[in-house]
Amino acid sequence: MPEGHSLHRLASQFNSVFAGHRLRLSSPQGRFAAGASLLDNHRLSRAEAYGKQLFLTFDNELVMRVHLGLYGAWDFGGDRHFRGASSIGAPRRVGERELGSNDDADADAGYTGPPEPVGAVRARLVAAHGWADLRGPTACEVLTGDESRAVYSMLGPDPLRPDADPHGFARGIRLKGSAVGTLLMNQNLIAGVGNVYRAEVLFRQRLNPWVPGTSLDEGQTLALWDDIVAAMSWGVSHGRIVTTVDGPEGADVPPEAAHYVYRRAGLPCRVCGTTVAMAAAGGRKLFWCPQCQAG
Repeated sequence: MPEGHSLHRLASQFNSVFAGHRLRLSSPQGRFAAGASLLDNHRLSRAEAYGKQLFLTFDNELVMRVHLGLYGAWDFGGDRHFRGASSIGAPRRVGERELGSNDDADADAGYTGPPEPVGAVRARLVAAHGWADLRGPTACEVLTGDESRAVYSMLGPDPLRPDADPHGFARGIRLKGSAVGTLLMNQNLIAGVGNVYRAEVLFRQRLNPWVPGTSLDEGQTLALWDDIVAAMSWGVSHGRIVTTVDGPEGADVPPEAAHYVYRRAGLPCRVCGTTVAMAAAGGRKLFWCPQCQAG
């Protein structure tokens, strides 16, 4: 499932290439036909990400809400005026960059519009210089402004949004008796963190994933928040998740060296050599080092 940094990159790409443009919307698959008809031939006002969800607001004040889930992805293309990744979403091997770039997409061949739909395209958005196809989302619907705000209100703070409240996150975690490794996957407590970031940031903070939230002090929870912000912000800048190297040099780290513990069960910890453990937590596989995260 794409984590929050990918959704913020999606919002940035939509704002860059589609905002202010009148779009043609359709549903080649047919499952979003009614929603597409409400938005067809309207201008995209803005795109916003909140957690793992994308909100596209149009000039008729209607909002297209998309949650990619485990299998959803956006594909993009266009002429030489179109810039950005060619694909954002699942499935990709964790640690890899988003697929391709449209810097030269269709330009040399002479752009004549989007290609024929391939596969089950839930929604197609077309502007003068580019197009976007949505496949396999968990959710794709049209909401009113009030309905979209109601969705926002149910989500916890998003570490990548400037209006996020770290103290609200700290209070929410410390009120819960569940394991912190489970709490970080609760989108009502913190929006945007997924399986990779929870494992890696807990390791970086040397936090035992099975410690209950009520056992953490404010300093620990705020430090956890700050590290989540740092890790996810790096992901926004570079289009991939790398937690073993900070700074621009991390962009060149190969996928097999990108993480400390995620998907490394049975392998030696990169820090102490202890065998990395794995167990189910919050419906997903959780990875941790029993030695480095013993406390």
